[in-house]
Amino acid sequence: MIDIQLTSTGFTINNQPVSFPISLAALENVFAEKPRHFKGKKGGVYTWDKLGILGYSKEAHLIYALSIIFEAENYQFSPSQTFTGSFSFEDEAIASYYHQHPEKRVKLFDGDTSGALVLNTISAWFDADADAIKAIEVSQYEAYDRSAGIPIDKYVIPIPDEALITFTDFGFKLSVIEELMYTQGLLTPKFDVHEFAKWYPQRAIDIDEEGYEPIAEVTQYFKDFPVPQRLAPKLTELYQDGGNDIYMNLIPFSGGDVAYWDIESVADAHHFPNLKKVTLCYAKDHIVDDFEKLGIEAEWL
Repeated sequence: MIDIQLTSTGFTINNQPVSFPISLAALENVFAEKPRHFKGKKGGVYTWDKLGILGYSKEAHLIYALSIIFEAENYQFSPSQTFTGSFSFEDEAIASYYHQHPEKRVKLFDGDTSGALVLNTISAWFDADADAIKAIEVSQYEAYDRSAGIPIDKYVIPIPDEALITFTDFGFKLSVIEELMYTQGLLTPKFDVHEFAKWYPQRAIDIDEEGYEPIAEVTQYFKDFPVPQRLAPKLTELYQDGGNDIYMNLIPFSGGDVAYWDIESVADAHHFPNLKKVTLCYAKDHIVDDFEKLGIEAEWL
């Protein structure tokens, strides 16, 4: 049986690391089966009938993408059987992950209604509808080439293999990211909204037009951004200021007076045993008193 895994440490087939392009000989060795070949102008399609897998080639004997077939098709090159092996994404069945985490899908091209899961520069694109997954195409993530000089995976959020802090208050999390990312440099990549807009693959983000209000994709990025528990002891102080990098990247032309990133609760303070002082300008009126009740020195800017 074929076991396919896409994790933060790599892409493997039967525990053998795979990167694209991969030689046909290497795949024949992993699959223990020779494929049928349907020649195209350059390369063509290789079909592993018993495995339910297709390989796409731009040149002879070099595979640039694999399709895992879950629903039978009637093309000449279609495999005679569908895929019956296992395919996991971060140790969870990929079909289950795909349906349960629509927010993790990346659109690879205009009009892409299914989207892909992207990890470790590998994309797993779904030919799917609401009821069933027909096929998953796995390849190098090359969805967006306008971002010359920006690594294609720079702002793809990985799933860390470590304990993470679960925040209840978005404003509190933003202040933590300001300290750990922009002041201490412990969280990477250091987010730059202008670079993010050039990189973003799903649509064109016009900072000049959209930078006066919250940009949904930027807000979601920080909501999803993982903060490891191991960094909690590094946080000793929070300092809010209208010129903080985090706010200038969330809404570049906000003018500094935005209630949507106010701290509304101090409940997340329990994650940070060494937090001793906070200076606030974006918080509800009761927050200073709430911090002081926790023994944390608090003042307004």
